[in-house]
Amino acid sequence: MAHSATGKILKLEIAMQPAYRRIHGVIRERIEKGDLRPGDTVDSERELARHHGVSLMTARHALGELEREGLVERRRGAGTFVAPPKIQFNRLTSFTEQMATRDLSPQSKVLSSRVTLSEPDIAARLSLPPTAPLLAIERLRQAAGEPFALESCYFCATQFGTLGRAPLERQSLFSLLQREYGAELAYADENIDATVADPRLARLLSVPRGSPLLRIRQVIFSNTGQAITYVLGMYRSDRHTVTIRRTR
Repeated sequence: MAHSATGKILKLEIAMQPAYRRIHGVIRERIEKGDLRPGDTVDSERELARHHGVSLMTARHALGELEREGLVERRRGAGTFVAPPKIQFNRLTSFTEQMATRDLSPQSKVLSSRVTLSEPDIAARLSLPPTAPLLAIERLRQAAGEPFALESCYFCATQFGTLGRAPLERQSLFSLLQREYGAELAYADENIDATVADPRLARLLSVPRGSPLLRIRQVIFSNTGQAITYVLGMYRSDRHTVTIRRTR
């Protein structure tokens, strides 16, 4: 009896949703389940209106919401297509967590891991002496068989030196820092600007030389206010969005 009542309540809640939200939910679920893959065609406004028994304006509203969320791309004269997965920078999450929200398996390729004594500016950002030894780890971040970003992470080598031996190709750096070092990452100060791909970046990120890139420099802090890592990231601009919420 209780199960039947719960099912009726759920059906009632779905029925009470605005029509555009129901259409939005159906398409989003198909994308998240992998029934619709990046590049696949999404039904047109007219097809959605006919299938769901709604007006063209309602169908257009549903597609507009999906576009604002970065799930679809609308190309004039061609139609609507499932968008390639993108990362949003409106909250501090790991690459692994971001990809999990799109049901994608992330991959990381460690290109180098070394200790350097010649990065005084970065040491200062981490509140360390100018000649403090820093562990520098450079990784190529990938998902869906495509490169997303080239990231260089810097840590205090005396505190986090063993990270250089960790299997970072297969696990989240955020999770590793919390599990092995007790460092719970809480917030970040970051600077974002634009740059272009030099020959090496173009080759690694599979973009033409001179393509626009997002350059993001972050100092990530623990919940106790300690500067844990400095990250220099070069991100493909076609795979990332920056979401800013303004309030008064």
